[in-house]
Amino acid sequence: MISAPQPPQNKDGEPLKLREQAYEGYTRSLLSQEIRPGQFITQRQLVEITGFPLGAIRELVPRLEAEGLIRTAPQRGMQVPQVDLNLVRNAFQFREFIEVAAVRLFAVNADPALVARLRASHEEIVARHRDGREEGLMQDAEAVDLHLHEAIIDALGNDIVSQAYRVNWIKIKLIRLAETRLYVPMIPSVIGEHMAIIEALEARDPEAAASAMHEHIEVARRRAINMG
Repeated sequence: MISAPQPPQNKDGEPLKLREQAYEGYTRSLLSQEIRPGQFITQRQLVEITGFPLGAIRELVPRLEAEGLIRTAPQRGMQVPQVDLNLVRNAFQFREFIEVAAVRLFAVNADPALVARLRASHEEIVARHRDGREEGLMQDAEAVDLHLHEAIIDALGNDIVSQAYRVNWIKIKLIRLAETRLYVPMIPSVIGEHMAIIEALEARDPEAAASAMHEHIEVARRRAINMG
């Protein structure tokens, strides 16, 4: 007998409320480029795109506005945020403030087993790139990239910071999709920057970790500006 599909769940394994599912649907459509940066859109179009009822969309809009993932334009409806230099500046400045401070603490408090797993996952990506095993490599490299940053942020144990970081990550992802997507030829340099962070974590050196994180974020920021 085939089991009925389970509703989406949060990180604690609890079913997501309808408005939370609508939020996931919106961000998924945004990152899949079904909804485009700068696009004007109505609530009814969001219903069609996400597949969620109008009531859930109406509850969703204030949250999207508060997080800067949509804005109300007088007499024109709602607009998806533009990817421009202002977004790049703000998103990367936020990363700098949060991640450099977080990695200092992580370098002191991180579980050595977690750091070892982070190293192993990065080394696997490097090996696959070196051997030319490119099937699924781009997606896996991006997942490894995100996992390192989320591990550092989530180790703070601060739900407010973790949520704010994930909203900013959506904006970083929009910037990457528009200008600076992590292409396969860039993998060695990006993973190399991560390995400098990991080596500082292994040495329990908070200042070296902060310096490596700063350099990693600065390289990504310059790339975004130059390619823009």
